[in-house]
Amino acid sequence: MFGKRSSGAGAIPALNLKAPAADAAVARPRQVEPHPGVNEARKAAPVVPVEVPRSDEYYQMKSMIFGALIEAIDLSQLAKLDGESAREEIRDIINEIISLKNVVLSISEQEELLDDICNDVLGYGPLEPLLARDDIADIMVNGATRTFIEVAGKITLTNIRFRDNAQLMNICQRIVSQVGRRVDESSPICDARLADGSRVNVIAPPLAIDGPALTIRKFRKDKLTLDQITRFGAISPPGAEILKIIGKVRCNIVISGGTGSGKTTLLNCLTNYIEHDERVITCEDAAELQLQQPHVVRLETRPPNLEGTGAVTMRDLVKNCLRMRPERIIVGEVRGPEAFDLLQAMNTGHDGSMGTLHANTPRECLSRIESMITMGGFTLPSKTLREMICSSIDIIIQAQRMRDGSRRITHITEVMGMEGEVIITQDLMTYEILGEDAAGKLIGRHRSTGIGRPRFWERARYFGEEQRLAAALDLLEEQGEVHAA
Repeated sequence: MFGKRSSGAGAIPALNLKAPAADAAVARPRQVEPHPGVNEARKAAPVVPVEVPRSDEYYQMKSMIFGALIEAIDLSQLAKLDGESAREEIRDIINEIISLKNVVLSISEQEELLDDICNDVLGYGPLEPLLARDDIADIMVNGATRTFIEVAGKITLTNIRFRDNAQLMNICQRIVSQVGRRVDESSPICDARLADGSRVNVIAPPLAIDGPALTIRKFRKDKLTLDQITRFGAISPPGAEILKIIGKVRCNIVISGGTGSGKTTLLNCLTNYIEHDERVITCEDAAELQLQQPHVVRLETRPPNLEGTGAVTMRDLVKNCLRMRPERIIVGEVRGPEAFDLLQAMNTGHDGSMGTLHANTPRECLSRIESMITMGGFTLPSKTLREMICSSIDIIIQAQRMRDGSRRITHITEVMGMEGEVIITQDLMTYEILGEDAAGKLIGRHRSTGIGRPRFWERARYFGEEQRLAAALDLLEEQGEVHAA
């Protein structure tokens, strides 16, 4: 076989493939049922375990066969094959090892073992079945023996486990090395991404006491649109229409929300309404935005090297954006002093720029921007900072993860201006909780606040969208009156 280590006669001298008595007595593993099919995203359904628990004997047998495979295979030759050919080559060698070791397995058990070992060699090991499921939002690995997933807004313990912490660490290194980063004792914290844009965070020992902690914020294979999240109930149809208009008429937008509230998903949705002839530049810590426009430049920060130099911060990227003739600048997440540069960009002709940040309410969002600029070492008076915020930001969209696990857009808020030293805002739409059903799911409605002519009305008129905006505002108010009645 092409992937085998060759000797003079083509045999495998590194292996004694005569099965000892102990090997012949290896217990048969419990048969694993296939995991459930992909459910509709965020569907309210009970979370089932990913697989039936496997016995320790299964892992011992798998470790024995895996060791024999590593001895038998020529990894340098295997690296020259494409993924499918390499998988077939590995399966052939494993089948031969199972035969020579006299391991007794049913066809289904043998197929599961083959898939497991192929995933270990070519993929991300036990994570592969989780990554293949499109209904999982987050994968949280707390050491080798405990893996949690989030499905439909609820966190559940799975039966996925790794051979040991060394295997988990190897998979973490395999993930981060694909984007030119590293994780080890000298650099135990790392942000990275998968090929599909899923966000990855790794924190390794000695900082993680019980073994490496791996967190993956998974991206759906079919990208969510504003119409889809409307069907999920995250926002009402007239509210979604207002968001489409806001994105199209080049309002400067900040999306605010807590962790896991859907900020990046919503930002992706809003970018669908950017015209295709606009030049868009994105700045992110780990590139995860998935814009569909043809003229997009994607930039990513860089951590320091082994000597502690060479770091490229978010602020460096945002400042450099201004020299790249952007029409819109999109910052994946505003965390620090880059907030000042983003405000300057919004205020100097880059209308339609967007960003996200962590805050619980629109009012807190404005306070956080001010505090991030202050912590960056800027010594501007508070009133000057607030005036800059008012002249830069047009709309704050507040996203929230509710206690039943659902995501909702709770506020569409305009920044109006200053009154004395206080920033004045007005809500166009809010979300009101009315109660909950027998299953514990929250019942609520998106309610108009009665604003007939928002501050960006003239901008909508400039882009020829004022009639569409007026119709959406009227419909939002009518639906609120129907619910109230």
